[in-house]
Amino acid sequence: MSSTTGPATPPTLRSLIPSVFLPAVVYEIGIGAITPVVAITALDLGASAGTAGFLVALLGIGQLVGNVPSAAVAARLGDRRAMVVAAGVSVGAVTGCFVAPSLPLLGVCLLVLGMGNSTFYLARQSYLTEVVPLDLRARALSMLGGSHRVGLFIGPFVGAVVISLASLRAAYLVAAVAAALAAVLLLVIPDVAAAGPARPARRTRGGRGYRTMLREHRPLLATLGVAVLAIGAVRAARQVVLPLWAVHIGLSPEATSLVFGIASAVDMALFYPSGKVMDRYGRLTVALPSMVVLGLAMAALPLTGGIVGLTAVAMVMSLGNGIGSGIVMTLGADAAPPHDRLRFLSIWRLMSDTGVAVGPVVVSLVAGAWTLAAGIVVVGGVGVLAAGALARWAPRYSAFATPAMVRARREAA
Repeated sequence: MSSTTGPATPPTLRSLIPSVFLPAVVYEIGIGAITPVVAITALDLGASAGTAGFLVALLGIGQLVGNVPSAAVAARLGDRRAMVVAAGVSVGAVTGCFVAPSLPLLGVCLLVLGMGNSTFYLARQSYLTEVVPLDLRARALSMLGGSHRVGLFIGPFVGAVVISLASLRAAYLVAAVAAALAAVLLLVIPDVAAAGPARPARRTRGGRGYRTMLREHRPLLATLGVAVLAIGAVRAARQVVLPLWAVHIGLSPEATSLVFGIASAVDMALFYPSGKVMDRYGRLTVALPSMVVLGLAMAALPLTGGIVGLTAVAMVMSLGNGIGSGIVMTLGADAAPPHDRLRFLSIWRLMSDTGVAVGPVVVSLVAGAWTLAAGIVVVGGVGVLAAGALARWAPRYSAFATPAMVRARREAA
């Protein structure tokens, strides 16, 4: 796994900031800087609105298809080296976006960037799952999710400043610098060592290993895995339905951006409390209200008719999303087999990322067949169903699902 130095004492959250959370924030600043300009770049190259939307989706598609090979890369190189390689690939990909003279090249670069993102995220999640004490697991993974949120929040502002001083495509240079800086941090700052002997990790390769794991964990993936897919769908749809409804009720782009900024601030403020509650009182104490609040707030979105109502509902949606920070990664860490953690987590991320890809499509299909309001309500209902699935299946596969289970584990320890 990762190369580590230092005494074999239990890691603390503070000790993980330089080697884990700081590189994640820096890397995500770059992704946040380019997210608003990908579609505009495609339009400048002659794409239609539909083609521009597809090019934006290629980033997520690359992350989706990269989940499985990412496990093989991390198993062969180790977590830290895999992240450095992923950051290097990202530098090349965003540099390609900067110079791309055509839509096909831009699309290829975005696809490769998504695959690099997948490796970066998986390797860091696997490392934290292995080295962090069980009583800090949820907080550590929530802080990792929070690091991504912070970076994505800062990135557009940094990109906007650079664009105002140079040109639209200068945002890609911000991403290149951020990915390179993240790689340097990973090379310079050592990982924190796990306390006690290293846990064994089987590093088998090939399709047979994945087929075996899918067969062994079929009940888990068909139940709790589907719930995780639904979580990904609702969270991704949230990013789509807000601007769509804002346009529907006649808000200007500036007003829509303001609503997004306020909602993002609420989201970011909650990742640490979320993890602390999960560690002390169980995963469902956070997961259930997260999905219920997010789902019901989304279903209420069509009731708004102005910026005040939209902002209020957006803040409640962000409250639901924020209190669930890290829940998918934490449940995956709880369920992962110690002997083949990387392979399992790659499948787990594949389930979640599939939901991320499906959520906006559901909104689009229902809106096309019926109305936009109906599409929003349907996806909100998916959030409530996800809460029900979590309540039913999380206690079976996570030893820390409920307050009683956490107390029992603590007493046994």
